[in-house]
This record gives sequence, structure tokens and C-alpha cells, in this order.
Amino acid sequence: MALVPPDFVIPTPPATDRWRLQPLTIHDVVRDYDAVMTSQPELWQRFGNLWGWPAPDLSLEQDLIDLAWHQKEAQRRQSFAYAVMDAAVHQQVGCAYVDPPFTPGCDAAVLYWVRTSVLGSGLEAELGQVLRQWIQDHWPFRRVEYPGRSE
Repeated sequence: MALVPPDFVIPTPPATDRWRLQPLTIHDVVRDYDAVMTSQPELWQRFGNLWGWPAPDLSLEQDLIDLAWHQKEAQRRQSFAYAVMDAAVHQQVGCAYVDPPFTPGCDAAVLYWVRTSVLGSGLEAELGQVLRQWIQDHWPFRRVEYPGRSE
């Protein structure tokens, strides 16, 4: 089932002077794998119970399969995954997801993370603020949940 109506134009992802969002595709696998595996313990604490991801033995091949799945879901308008890239677009510094809701009564769930190496930089808080505003201003959802985050 589609998360957004067929005629809804997917909004342009936000960008700041520090980072930008871009749709996550199979072409991001090397940067994504590096971001995920260098942050695996923290990501497991946050998402392990929810998604069973990322396992300590996640392979590059399995990450490629996951990215292909995300890409296909976006084509089907079922969910949307974004790479958070540094401003120069050299390094992936995190991810953001616009997914179907986990909680009855919600229209969508928005999840995001940044790699361990930038956790103390304030980037995660900035990303969260910008995502909330972007979702509120440009997406057709009335009630959005942010699992693992204070509302």
C-alpha cells in the first residue's frame, strides 16, 4: 500500500550548509556500508529491537540488497529512504526514513540517525529539526511519529 497518494509530488529533500539529503539508492552502497558499520553498536541499540538491524555481521552484499529494497519501496511510494551526505557529498553521515507508521492513528513514522563520528557535533539535533519542518511543510501527513525521539 502506498504511503502517499499517486498524484503527490515527492518534495525536494532539504539541504543545509553542513549536509544534504538525497534518495538512498544502490549506488550509495559503499558509503552507506561504511556509515552503518562504523556506527553498528549505536545503531543496534536504537534499531535492533525495531528492525533487527544492523547485525554485527552485516555484509556489503546484504547492505546492497537492503538499499535495493529501499529504492524499490520508494518507486512504489511505500516508504522513502534518504542518505544524509556531508556538504561536499563525499561522506555519508547518516540516514533518514519516511516510513509507514508503527502506531495506530499516525500517518507516517520518521526515523533518522547520524554516524557515531559526528554524534557530538550537533548534526543529529539539526537534522531532526530540519526533518520535522520539512515533513510538516511539504508532506501530506497530519500525525507523524518519531520513534525513539521525544515529540
